[in-house]
Amino acid sequence: MAEVPRGPGVASLHLVGRGPVLHPAEGMFEAMLTGWRSQQLARGLSFGTIDARERAVRRFHIHSNEWPWVWTTQHVDEWCADLRVVGRVSLSTLRGLQGSLRQFCWFVTDPAYGWAGECEREFGTHPVQVCHDEAMARHVAEVESRPTKRAFSRDELQTLFDHADDQVATARASGRKGWLTAFRDAAILKTAYGWGLRRNEVRMLDVVDFGLNPKATEFGRYGVLYVRHGKAMRGSPPKRRSVLTVWDWAAEVLDEWVSEVRQHYPNAGAGPALFPSERSGRVDLTHLNRTFARYRRELDLDPALDLHSLRRSYVTHLIEDGFDALFVQQQVGHEHASTTSLYTCVSSDYRTAMLRHALDQTLRAALPEEQGHR
Repeated sequence: MAEVPRGPGVASLHLVGRGPVLHPAEGMFEAMLTGWRSQQLARGLSFGTIDARERAVRRFHIHSNEWPWVWTTQHVDEWCADLRVVGRVSLSTLRGLQGSLRQFCWFVTDPAYGWAGECEREFGTHPVQVCHDEAMARHVAEVESRPTKRAFSRDELQTLFDHADDQVATARASGRKGWLTAFRDAAILKTAYGWGLRRNEVRMLDVVDFGLNPKATEFGRYGVLYVRHGKAMRGSPPKRRSVLTVWDWAAEVLDEWVSEVRQHYPNAGAGPALFPSERSGRVDLTHLNRTFARYRRELDLDPALDLHSLRRSYVTHLIEDGFDALFVQQQVGHEHASTTSLYTCVSSDYRTAMLRHALDQTLRAALPEEQGHR
C-alpha cells in the first residue's frame, strides 16, 4: 500500500491536537476515533448513531486486545463467534456491530485521511480492511424477529389492562403512595396500544404532543398525537409522524391522567414529560420492561408477548376491524406496506369471518342465476 506523504493532512491535525498520553498506541487509537467522529458529523449523522458505532469499535478493540493497525480477519471471526455463542446476540445486532467496525476500517484505510502513513512511521505497519463481504452476516430474511413474537388476543389485552388497573385500586385501598406509579404505568400501557407506539415513543411523549382533530371533535384535545421521537433511519434524526385517534376510550384514559392524576406526581410540574418519573424527567425504559415482565408473570401470559406486542396488537386489531391497510401503515409510520403486513397477526376468528363473508358473497351471486334458469 502506498504511503501517504507527511504533511498537514487530517491525521496529522488530530495527532497534533491530542493531549499527553502514556502510550503512543493509545494516543493513535483515540486520535483515529476523534477523526472518525468528525467525519461522521460532517456527513450529518446523528449523535446517537456516532456514539453507537464508537462503542462497537471499542468493544472489538477490548475483545481482540490489539490496535487497529494489527487487526486481522481472524480477530473479527473470533469476536463474531463469541457474540453469537456467548453473547447470544441476534443477527440484526451482529450485522450492526460488523457494519460499525467495517465503517471504521474504511475510514482508517482511506488514503485521504493519512492514517496508514502515520501508523507505518510510528509502528511499522498499517491498518487494513478486516470486514469483508463474504464474512459478514447477511440480511436474507424479510423479518428476523423470533417467530414466537405475536400480538395480544383481545381477551389477553383486556386481562392485562384489568390487572394494571387492579394494581392502582389495591395500592390506593392500602393507602400506599405507589398508586400514582401504578396509575401512570397503566396509562402508559393503554397509550402504547391506543396509538400503536414503540416503547421509546411513548416514553418520550410530552403533554403538548396532542391536538384537536377538526374532523373528529369528539376526541377533544386528544384527537391527534404528534410523535416527535419516532424510529430514525440509520444516521438520521428521529422520524416524526401524526397518529389520528381511533378509539374514544384511549382519549378518555389520557384525559383522566392529565386532568386529574398527573399533577399529583412528584416533579410533574418541573418538566414537559407526559409520563414523569419520581427521580428524573421521564420514566425510563428499564422500568417499563420490568413492570411489563412482572405483570406478564403474575398473569401467566405467554412469554412471547412483550411491550412491542402492544404495537403489533394495534396493527392487527385495526385490520380486523376493517380499517384500510394504507391508513394503518401511515398510523404506525411504516415506510413500506410490507413492513405493516409483518406486524399483522390476524386471529383465526377473523380469517374464518373473512372466509364466511367471501362464501356468502359467492352464494348470493350464484343464487339469482340458478333462480333465473328455473
